[in-house]
Amino acid sequence: MALDPLLLEVMRCPCEHHAPVTLADDESAIVCTRCKTQFPVRDDIPVMLVDEATPGPRGIGTDAS
Repeated sequence: MALDPLLLEVMRCPCEHHAPVTLADDESAIVCTRCKTQFPVRDDIPVMLVDEATPGPRGIGTDAS
């Protein structure tokens, strides 16, 4: 994957809480550390659109704990 680690440091989930994100284990998605919503990575470009996301267990922007 060609995502710059610096980019991951500054990226935030687009939900209202703006939590940090991490790269999924299989590197196919960016995952919110709070709500666990997954945003796809296509051609090494993160698609941080809520309409393209897979909601976390309790929904987009909702604490997953």
